[in-house]
Amino acid sequence: MRLRQCCVLAALLAVTPAAAQDESYPDVDPLALQIHGFVSQGFLLTTDNNYLAESERGSFEFTEVGLNFTQPLSDELRVGIQLFARDLGPLGNYSVKADWFYVDYRFATWLGLRAGRVKLPFGLYNEVNDIDQARVPILLPQSVYPVANRDFLLAQTGLELYGYVPLGPGGALDYRLYGGTIFVEADLAAGTPYELVSLNIPYVFGGRLLWETPLPGLRAGASMQLLRLDADLAFGAMTFGPLVDGGRLPADFDGRVSAEVPALLWVGSIEYAFEDLLLALEYSRWHTEADSSAPELFPESERTNERLYGMAAYRINPWFQPGLYYSLYFPDVEDRDGTRADSQHDVAATLRFDINSHWLVKLEAHYMRGTAALSPALNDGRRLVDLTRTWGLFLVKTTAYF
Repeated sequence: MRLRQCCVLAALLAVTPAAAQDESYPDVDPLALQIHGFVSQGFLLTTDNNYLAESERGSFEFTEVGLNFTQPLSDELRVGIQLFARDLGPLGNYSVKADWFYVDYRFATWLGLRAGRVKLPFGLYNEVNDIDQARVPILLPQSVYPVANRDFLLAQTGLELYGYVPLGPGGALDYRLYGGTIFVEADLAAGTPYELVSLNIPYVFGGRLLWETPLPGLRAGASMQLLRLDADLAFGAMTFGPLVDGGRLPADFDGRVSAEVPALLWVGSIEYAFEDLLLALEYSRWHTEADSSAPELFPESERTNERLYGMAAYRINPWFQPGLYYSLYFPDVEDRDGTRADSQHDVAATLRFDINSHWLVKLEAHYMRGTAALSPALNDGRRLVDLTRTWGLFLVKTTAYF
């Protein structure tokens, strides 16, 4: 019912006025409604450790469905919306959401304005994270584009300025600046000693600058994002009682804790695309600080994690395109040589088969070393240092789109 109502609303918003049709070309409507969609089904299997889903025994909980509408209302003005649902292990459960929606007005080539829930321009590929046909890998390098954090990284609700500035013999600059907030519904991992009363992101600001160099196919850029998470937590008496008895917390403490987590994320990017070859390299650091009203229960901390990858893909013919990448993630940049929980190396190989112009199939294998990106909640509450250090991940995914 929710999906049907949203589709009807989008269609009503996107109706093309009959008077707008160009009478000189009666068979061509320059303001035609664009409708696109996709359905994906995947399968995950790991040799050890559950990853994203209950993958050790194999899981089909890897489904994505999207339907989007884009309507030009004039040469400068357009609106759009996408409805999206997914099931990825414990995430999504087929809940239909307005993934993105916007009103877009372009004043000139060098200046445009978008308002609504707008995709975040972070790195080279964050905007195609939900467009399977626009990339080779099933999973983009998870060090920089973690699919489990999609709700945080996909889009922000607010305003965005953008533009494209030709530089003559110096190439061109593509810029985007944005500010707003992110609305999320966070699920707590099993066994967490507190209840999440509320989670808010009061602000997010950022931008991306891409330089299209004079060398055709070569572009370089930098992205930055600044945000803050505010959380209200409720601890049970069995957890905070001993601390009150020991004098480490006030006698009237009621278990409520407030936490603020400001974060700064940045990534440097370079890509070279020439004919059928694609090469990409990105390096990123995410810095977070945690301030707490009760450090005895929710510790204060400061951490910078390091993320990088190198990727290559080559289209051998119209229906076959292999790809390869190496991705590396360190949760703490100061501790690169610690236990298996302090890093995750990921070597991935993908085979993409385009069956026709509306259907593709992908096969992908990962050699993993380290457990830094795994979830204790998916692994029976076991600590990351107790999980298998070296393990494999295999994926199959098929997508139909129009």
